[in-house]
Amino acid sequence: MAQVSTRAIQAGWDALAANPRLVVAVAGGALALVAALALYRRLRRAPGERFRALLAGRESISVLLHPNPDGDAMAAGIAVAELAESVDTDAVIQYTGQVRRQENRAFRTVLDVELDRIDHVSDLAAEAVVLVDHNAPRGFAGADGVLPFAVVDHHPGEGGGEAYTDVRTDYGASASILAEYFRDTGATPIPPDAHETEVTGATLSTRTATGLLYGIISDTNRLTRGAAAADFAAGAYLQPGVDEDNLERIADPAVSTEALDVKARAIAGREVRGSFAVSDVGRVSSVDAIPQAADELVGLEGVTAVVVLGEREGTIHLSGRSRDDRVHMGRALEAAVSDVNDASAGGHARMGGGQIGPQVTADGSEDVPVFGREELIDWLFDAMDGER
Repeated sequence: MAQVSTRAIQAGWDALAANPRLVVAVAGGALALVAALALYRRLRRAPGERFRALLAGRESISVLLHPNPDGDAMAAGIAVAELAESVDTDAVIQYTGQVRRQENRAFRTVLDVELDRIDHVSDLAAEAVVLVDHNAPRGFAGADGVLPFAVVDHHPGEGGGEAYTDVRTDYGASASILAEYFRDTGATPIPPDAHETEVTGATLSTRTATGLLYGIISDTNRLTRGAAAADFAAGAYLQPGVDEDNLERIADPAVSTEALDVKARAIAGREVRGSFAVSDVGRVSSVDAIPQAADELVGLEGVTAVVVLGEREGTIHLSGRSRDDRVHMGRALEAAVSDVNDASAGGHARMGGGQIGPQVTADGSEDVPVFGREELIDWLFDAMDGER
């Protein structure tokens, strides 16, 4: 048997020597097989492992939040930064606009989140930009020219990253995706009363675990709106590492007098048609009071979908909430303002938002819209009814 095998091997070598093209084909096939196996191994890796490996290939990154970042965006930001630092990649968390709502300011303060505010593309801290909680750069001069290195998001959109894109619109929060990344890498959440040295292997800090859980509960209204099974699973994974005292300080900060006033105006001035409600709260100094009022209004008995609108510096801001399967709030708001100049709107099935910029009238004035507020309210009701 050994003699036969030796002869067969020798015959094979003789055939290869006599046919150079066959040698090239065999070598090419072998290389292709090796490449295919390498690709297969890479694709088999969990998303968190692939993302972490991509970060390891960069010296530094800019983690870019969306304008006026909320808790979910900041949580995703600090999570990406921690993953980057675990592979010795420098990370700077950057944003545009302002951190305004009480809970968001509390998040930043309690968890000591370092944020770098930018106004121009030249302010970006690194060439490699990672977008979290949005999938297209916006809100600063030159944003249109930025090609993100990677994108991690749960909002609908057409944007993506050059090297990596993970957009899961069925998830209630970007924080849930980042929690899965840590779980993919085998990271153990560090209990708040433990020290890092007490946990062996890969870890998830208490600070980031607390932030991620807040990101999930804030974007899903405490897991009651738009939450998927993955959000609950992410919360369960994070729980051992959560500092409950800090979580409470973030989730229940002192409420401003204006926020309470706007909520009261929204409830008292609501117009109800069937199970839908629209409320115009008039002028506000902080637009963040408008979505807080929408959260309050949708909890009223008999109300299944609401839109609250208010005006600041000539711009009308819209915030909608829905717990009605007939009303996809993002699409409803988009339809309501579809014929209005300088207007934008969108969002998820359960929540959405929009803006209507100052409208130019026949006399050139930008202070008075070309449509009446009553007309806008009719459009909102029609859109929720599916008639627009």
